[in-house]
Amino acid sequence: MPRAEADCNLVLATQQLTEFLAVVADRPDESAAQHAAVECALRALDADLAVLTVDGGVAAAVGVPADQIPEYGLIAGYLVGRPATLRAGDVTYMLAVAPLGGASSGTLVIGRASHDFSDEEVCLLRGMARVLELSLETRQLTDSLQRRERLFEELSRIQRAIARREPLPEILNRVTAGVADLLGVDVAGLTVLENDDPGRMSVVSASGVPEDLSAKMQRIPVAALGVVGLSIMGDELVAVDDYVNSPIAVPELVQHRIKSVMAVPVHENGLVVGSMFAGMHTARRNWDEASQEMLRAFAEHAGLAVTDARTLTEMNASFHDPLTGLASRSLFVTRTENALGSLRTGGVAALLVGLDRFKMINDALGHGTGDQLLALVADRLRECLRTDDTAARLGGDEFAVLLPEADTVEAAVPVARRIVTAMREPFDLDGRETFVTCSIGVAFGEAGKHDAHELLVRADLALFEAKKGKDRYAVFEASMRESFQKHLEMEADLRRAVLRHEFQLRFQPIVRLATGEISGLEALVRWQHPERGMIPPLDFIPLAEETGMIVPIGEWVLREACRQAARWNEQRDPDKPLSVSVNLSAVQLERADLPELVVSALTDSGLPARCLVIELTESLLVDHRQETLDRLQAIKELGVRLAIDDFGTGYSSLAYLRRFPVDIIKIDKSFVDDVGDVPAAAALTLGIIQLGQALQLSTVAEGIEDAGQLSELADGNCELGQGYYFAEPLTTEAMDELLFGAVGAKPEFVD
Repeated sequence: MPRAEADCNLVLATQQLTEFLAVVADRPDESAAQHAAVECALRALDADLAVLTVDGGVAAAVGVPADQIPEYGLIAGYLVGRPATLRAGDVTYMLAVAPLGGASSGTLVIGRASHDFSDEEVCLLRGMARVLELSLETRQLTDSLQRRERLFEELSRIQRAIARREPLPEILNRVTAGVADLLGVDVAGLTVLENDDPGRMSVVSASGVPEDLSAKMQRIPVAALGVVGLSIMGDELVAVDDYVNSPIAVPELVQHRIKSVMAVPVHENGLVVGSMFAGMHTARRNWDEASQEMLRAFAEHAGLAVTDARTLTEMNASFHDPLTGLASRSLFVTRTENALGSLRTGGVAALLVGLDRFKMINDALGHGTGDQLLALVADRLRECLRTDDTAARLGGDEFAVLLPEADTVEAAVPVARRIVTAMREPFDLDGRETFVTCSIGVAFGEAGKHDAHELLVRADLALFEAKKGKDRYAVFEASMRESFQKHLEMEADLRRAVLRHEFQLRFQPIVRLATGEISGLEALVRWQHPERGMIPPLDFIPLAEETGMIVPIGEWVLREACRQAARWNEQRDPDKPLSVSVNLSAVQLERADLPELVVSALTDSGLPARCLVIELTESLLVDHRQETLDRLQAIKELGVRLAIDDFGTGYSSLAYLRRFPVDIIKIDKSFVDDVGDVPAAAALTLGIIQLGQALQLSTVAEGIEDAGQLSELADGNCELGQGYYFAEPLTTEAMDELLFGAVGAKPEFVD
């Protein structure tokens, strides 16, 4: 569909949804609202019949008498994933079905005798179903409160404001003012969880709250706001009559003379998204049942307003993603359902496309640049497809492709190859060349046999497999379910391992090549699984980073490495202390308290800061943010040294070496392997060594395995080295033996 036509349809759909809600909200009771809904749906979609079912019965119908409509017949085809039809009298109607959720289950169904419904019309019907669901929930809430006239009037005004699509901040301010007025409290307000950090919340609307206090209540940890935080974490009403003497009182609120506080969670689609609170500072207040019920009612309406605003936002993107212009998730799923539900032979292929390095780029360059990259990715995706194919953005950095005319899964493989190849080319982001690859999961479904959900699950499993190697595609195989299950089991084992302290350290010596003396050690983590035995780092470190478990594991490694190095240094010449190197992941570098953690590890162990080396991967320097540089600078100022690990394998740049406070570069093993055998490799390795010398950086050659490599590197003035030629990663006991095994002996490695 041309973009201009799609935009026109989007505007029309939004208008129809707004009119639909206004018509339904204007009816005096639930029954009238139900009948108005089916009439409006019939007109908006140019249908011949419209039916609303609620809790297993026909609640309203237009076009066909309700007693002639079999409720199951309305959804039989929909439930089995095929085009739904209904025969009433001598007419066969082609149906479109949209389920209703909420307190009462049901469906909104429209039928047409002349021709079928388009994908866009089905999306619009689903939007109407969501709007109707919201309106009916509002009416049920209102009906239960009609005996309290003043409250009913206030809540009705809020409902009308929602129906008129007044700005959300204005509606929330109306809710907050209503709480203060009807409850007769001194302060009232609403806090909501931050989208980018659900562990923090901010006050978005307040009445009677001093400006200085309101300013401090922005992006604060949920647990730091006492009663309000507890209501969110526990998803329950929390009422404190005597706040001053309460153990959960926040000192700053006590200073502002708060005497009584009550808070209740606010929900959006069943999930806690914030809290509504009321408080007194002129006198203590006994929060009776009536007060609690009233605050709950206002919190419900705040939740309805938030849900409605989110619904409109989502429906505005029902057809196309506003950022990229690709099909939305809703439209993609609808087209997949239709393709699989058709009566033709053959099948459908789906490709899930995930970007491999998007988060790093987004964090390093900013969300605006990230959005620009997503739009460029969408353009390349379009160029790889045919006219009848559908490209969609499912959310974040995940895209999808539907190939509706694929007879076999093999037909999708060339498309996957084209996309992978296209994404390898650099992207121009405001004059800056940026590289981002993609991983693709490919799956195939047979028409009339598989549904959209199963097809997308298969593609997702294939994508999971592809992401193990990145920059490639994988085709779904049945064995991938087992592989994914093992992944889940490994994740569960990893979480238990953190609690059970199943990790161990190994230490590999770092040697001065000129003298053969051990000057430092690299600490390497290993996982001693109770059943699987020793699990190497490559098998669990990526999973630990993906799940966030690398944070507690990394903290233990840092503390244990510092403690052990300090113990060994107590037995050595104080003028020749050992240094210990610890690897730091990108996830750990995101911690705002990382410098404080390093200080704590050094203080607790007694290890001098100059004896600790933090190793960073080269990609961390490329994909950095200003906060990253600030944290590294803070660590550097402690006296800790910084090293770039695997140097030469990423996007090396003198600019990064000059900007970051680096002390050491570690030459990757791939360069060392060919030293002595391949002249070009030797020249490149020696060039890196000379670069380090020019920048006054120490150089460490990794992976030295024979005397020839050692001799070549030593002759090239490489300062330090490590590898199996000297020693494999050793247990603490074995390293004790290496360092102090013979009285007065000193390990020497010069050949």
